[in-house]
Amino acid sequence: MIKKILSIAGKPGLYRLVSQGKNMLIVEQLGIGKRQPAYMRDKVMSLGDISIYTTEGDVPLAEVFEKVKAKAEGKPVDVKAFPDDAAIREYFGEILPDFDKERVYTTDIKKLLNWYNILINAGISDFVEKPAEAETPV
Repeated sequence: MIKKILSIAGKPGLYRLVSQGKNMLIVEQLGIGKRQPAYMRDKVMSLGDISIYTTEGDVPLAEVFEKVKAKAEGKPVDVKAFPDDAAIREYFGEILPDFDKERVYTTDIKKLLNWYNILINAGISDFVEKPAEAETPV
């Protein structure tokens, strides 16, 4: 599910991949529904390809979103309610205690929480692909 959600550099929000054209992608902005092209020159990144640095390695963004969802009880996180950067980093430390404090910037955390809010508001709350259940013979 999260693999078809895209971030486009220089454009606000998140986009759902609708289809592919010649030398471009057709994307739909989440929450708004407006479709537009994303060209090859645009820096497009799937949220499924993003991970967060930790002291033990990298954690896929989908798993981090699941941890945020558990902490926030499935509700949006009010990023503006944090008084300063230290409070945001402390909150994120409760979600992902072993995040690399030198390589993960406060702006990265804010962007991650804003993306989480966009996804929740768009009705997307299943971030990790669940394995397909094997059919049981009858």
